[in-house]
Amino acid sequence: MNKPFLAVFGLIILVVGVTAYGALFTVHQTQQALILQLGNPIRTVPEPGLHFKLPFIQNIEFYDNRILDLDPPVQEVILLDQKRINVDAFARYKIVNPLEFRKRAVTNQNFRQVFGNRLNAAIRAEIGKILLGDMLTEKRSQVMDVISRHMKAQAAEFGTEVIDVRIGRTDLPEATAQAVYNRMRSDRVAHAAKLRAEGEEQKLKIQAIADKDRTIIIAEAQRESEILRGQGEGERNQILGEAFGQDPEFFDFYRSMEAYGEALGEGTTMVLSPDSEFFRFFGTVKKKK
Repeated sequence: MNKPFLAVFGLIILVVGVTAYGALFTVHQTQQALILQLGNPIRTVPEPGLHFKLPFIQNIEFYDNRILDLDPPVQEVILLDQKRINVDAFARYKIVNPLEFRKRAVTNQNFRQVFGNRLNAAIRAEIGKILLGDMLTEKRSQVMDVISRHMKAQAAEFGTEVIDVRIGRTDLPEATAQAVYNRMRSDRVAHAAKLRAEGEEQKLKIQAIADKDRTIIIAEAQRESEILRGQGEGERNQILGEAFGQDPEFFDFYRSMEAYGEALGEGTTMVLSPDSEFFRFFGTVKKKK
């Protein structure tokens, strides 16, 4: 009697243990749980801790309650000026209603694909309204605000909340980048040529002004020189005239010496006869007895 009773009792304990184990589940601090009954989501369990469910007919799906990243593929966008750029955008979101998330997106992977496509579509629509140069101005922030509001409005239907939408980087496609580089290079070459031409023109102007000033200065100096020379000659002639009036013979001698000096020059040798006119100012040379 005791053995069958113990076996039945043990079986009951085992069934109760298995049932209790299947009825308990733990939600961690970074998780939130969704209870499904026969595959249909019925309610969420957002609080961490130990919770109960109906064993065998209910099961649990766990969702992250932290902020998650959505990074769709890089896409090429055509701008208003028909320029093409590669845009790498990303979003940060949080699952706030696992029940709605499960109904609309089914899986997290499916949500990333669907919502990523919507994000890229919004980026194409809004960035396609601006010019390439606008991407470097505050207009870029205004466009991102529009995209962010648009995506936040769509996030509610998936039971999610969009925290932020950003453009990580924008690059020109290789062909476009090469074309922009060539245009910039041509512009720089043309600008350099213009600067050189303007510099050469300025140089010629400065040189012309300097030559003009030089000519004026030289002319002024020559004029002053002639004036001073004339004044000197006048004073010299006046002095010589006064000297001639006092001693005509000496003046005649002085003028002759100047004439000889100009005619002979330095280092010139001249042979003169004793009765030369040159010696008339020195008197007669008497011989010794």
